[in-house]
Amino acid sequence: MSHRTFLVTYKTFFALLGFAAVVTEIATLIERQVFVTINFLSYFTIQNNILTALVLLIGAYAVASGRSSRLVDNLRGLSTAFILVVGIGFALLLSGMEGLPLTAVPWDNTVLHYIIPAVALIDYLLDRPRHRLHFSRSFLWMIYPVAYIIYALVRGQLTGWYPYPFLNPATDGWMSVAITIGGLFVLSVALIWLVSLLSGSRR
Repeated sequence: MSHRTFLVTYKTFFALLGFAAVVTEIATLIERQVFVTINFLSYFTIQNNILTALVLLIGAYAVASGRSSRLVDNLRGLSTAFILVVGIGFALLLSGMEGLPLTAVPWDNTVLHYIIPAVALIDYLLDRPRHRLHFSRSFLWMIYPVAYIIYALVRGQLTGWYPYPFLNPATDGWMSVAITIGGLFVLSVALIWLVSLLSGSRR
């Protein structure tokens, strides 16, 4: 098997696996009669697993066609950085907690929080972007998590529903929320710097 064939197969297989995990979560929540579309799509985990799966498919097409663009490379960098936030954030803040909606199906939990983040990092290392991603520009990706946090906190205050317990001030207070958000922002910036550093392959 050639390197190109391997990459196309790898990206396509894990993209489909990611989509399958998301669909299974939807089916499970519907079966339990607790599925609410806007709540489901409000999970950072779900947003970034869908994004990563889409980007893997786009990357598979780019490799198969031999085409490369700065837009695709930026999408790959962004999705890799934030799916790693999902994986690391879950391991540090939520792993082992009982009763979380997105941990109800064991294999889904493993795929969404561990396998796909690892897959994205391996994919990025095996198929590094050809275009250099400058950190000064890539830092603008932080608009997404900032907007997400604002949305989650404002909606939480209005509805009483928060996607994660560490965003709910009723859990441990606003100071704990602020510290956790600050830590996640530092992690996000560090990962953006890392994917920028690893870009610019001279294949």
